Amino acid sequence: MQNITVALDAMGGDFGPCVTVPAAVQALSHFPELKVVLVGDRNAIRTQLQKIGYTGETRLRVEHCDRVISNSEKPSLALRNSHDTSMRVAIDLVESSQVDACVSGGNTGALMALSRFRLKLLPGIDRPALVTALPTSKGNKTWMLDLGANVSVDSESLFQFAVMGSALAEEHLGKPARVAILNIGAEEIKGNDLVKRCSELLSQTKSVHYIGYIEGNELFHDAADVIVCDGFVGNSVLKACEGTAQLFVDKLKSKMSASGVKGWLARMLFSDVITELKTLNPDQYNGASLLGLRGIVIKSHGSADISAVVNAIGEAVHEVNRQVPTRISDRLEAVLFERQY
Repeated sequence: MQNITVALDAMGGDFGPCVTVPAAVQALSHFPELKVVLVGDRNAIRTQLQKIGYTGETRLRVEHCDRVISNSEKPSLALRNSHDTSMRVAIDLVESSQVDACVSGGNTGALMALSRFRLKLLPGIDRPALVTALPTSKGNKTWMLDLGANVSVDSESLFQFAVMGSALAEEHLGKPARVAILNIGAEEIKGNDLVKRCSELLSQTKSVHYIGYIEGNELFHDAADVIVCDGFVGNSVLKACEGTAQLFVDKLKSKMSASGVKGWLARMLFSDVITELKTLNPDQYNGASLLGLRGIVIKSHGSADISAVVNAIGEAVHEVNRQVPTRISDRLEAVLFERQY
């Protein structure tokens, strides 16, 4: 079994060490091949380790640093002033090959800027993209990118996102991935110049299984394995979906908590529904991969709880095992060869 070491930005996210530290310990129990480097304030980390009674040292170590990049800091400032911050040190550990991947719930813009600066992009990639898996009605997964790393892109970058997404999805699926572009309609005449040009590029590429456009109402119906869009659209869609799901659950819980016959009847009818809805909890799909880099970087939700951070660490383990950057690089090489001939 291959040993895998993950650097976890212990200070990142809304809750810092009180979530990341127990998550690291839980992840060690889930993945016997895993070692974790907790990056951040030594005293804060050790305090949390003492609280949970963790005494093991062989698979977990602490990398001390004094500073943290705030969620409100602009990426340009974070890039200039990142020395001795937990996020920068975690990324530097990847760059120096001391660890295999890093996970952070910190400032997304800063994470992208620092990762791009320190790890560099793969040949043939202009911009990294955030991708994560979404649940579908058939119990499968759909990978969607970009989710906010790039607010605006050109058709070539969107094409590159499709190539990277297909390579990632196929490592999970073990078969060719169906790639679609998110659009305002399924007809070829619909959409702006960006998606139309990207569609042309994908239609001419044999190494990507492109199936055309899909609309927003098809996101969770297994219509495609990879859904491509720019970061503004992707982030907006994802947040809208999460908000809608939460509204539905809150309304349902409100009915079930009512007193009297109506509350009793609601609990009888909908208790199984609530259990089923738990499988759609975004925390179960926490861990967006920053694709296009020469190393593995996983972005965790800032508000993630312990189990969600464990899932993000698990995504890092999976990508190391699957050698995702290498797979993407191989796919890009095939696409470039195809374009030349």
